[in-house]
Amino acid sequence: MTNVKSAPRTSTTIKVRSKSEHAISRSRDPYHELMLRLFQEETTAERGGRFLSLVEERQKNGQPLKTEEWKQMLTDLNVSRSAFYAMRNKLLGAGLITNKGGEYHLSGMFSRDLMDMARWWWTAVLGNNLENL
Repeated sequence: MTNVKSAPRTSTTIKVRSKSEHAISRSRDPYHELMLRLFQEETTAERGGRFLSLVEERQKNGQPLKTEEWKQMLTDLNVSRSAFYAMRNKLLGAGLITNKGGEYHLSGMFSRDLMDMARWWWTAVLGNNLENL
């Protein structure tokens, strides 16, 4: 049996919206809108956003959130251990955060993957020139 803590986290599902009125950049709370695309439930989206914000804040302050602080995260986010690791694994799988040396950091993999998909779709599928993207 696989422990939730060490479960595979190679990918995750994200909702893609085709209408411009659903653009994250048009949202009053883009962070929350992004979390709603990753998590099905509102409460999980809120917790995911709070966790991601904490990772960001601690990273900016030069005190990255350590993986060993997981017990405190359960209290702060009011969540069970399995729910915390499931949420964390989604954020890792999406490439929004990374776990390096026992510390959580924001990651650019999410952006890189989206840009790669956009370039491929624009050029290979639609046949457009990359400079027009």
